[in-house]
Amino acid sequence: MTEIRTPLRRRPAQRRSAERVQRMLDACADILDEDGYDGLTTTRIAQRAEVAIGSVYQFFPDKRAVAQALALRNLESFGERVSARLAEGSFGDWSDTVGAIIEIFVEMHRGVPGFRVLRFGDVADINLLDEGADNNSVVADRLRVMIVEAFGVADTPELARALAIAVEAGDAVLKMAFRRVPDGDPQILAEAERLIHGYLASHITSP
Repeated sequence: MTEIRTPLRRRPAQRRSAERVQRMLDACADILDEDGYDGLTTTRIAQRAEVAIGSVYQFFPDKRAVAQALALRNLESFGERVSARLAEGSFGDWSDTVGAIIEIFVEMHRGVPGFRVLRFGDVADINLLDEGADNNSVVADRLRVMIVEAFGVADTPELARALAIAVEAGDAVLKMAFRRVPDGDPQILAEAERLIHGYLASHITSP
């Protein structure tokens, strides 16, 4: 699995410092919702989080690093939600998880501050999560690991390629759904599920 380096200049050693960093990420998310990535500055983050600007620079070199940390928090939250759903064990085949994964993505898009703008980081940099891989590749890699562990499917180059294509296609169609309707066009969301499920079901066979 891709190893993602932390964007933090240093890790918070105390609970109070960790809580301050989370406040900065929360502030970043709120500003993204209000004014987008172009409206994000370290000064605004400090003001919104009610911390000194020096506290921001103590942990982050610039606004890109704060956005990267927020994108990583989004990725971890997404992974935790998907893992919990897979653990329920109610899927006949691993390709049947598509609807649940899309549902989780839609829930985060609607309810997680900043996710509508940042998601997994493309608005800031297509390599925000990892310098050596684009953001969609990182997401596909995480999904691959979870699917292999949950369903025991063979971890093959074919599986990796199929998931990379599915994530790329799904990302494009989901962007279309939310571009037309703020909460996501239900018909386009349904088509996204049908398209991705059909592709995966026809390309990869479970054991």
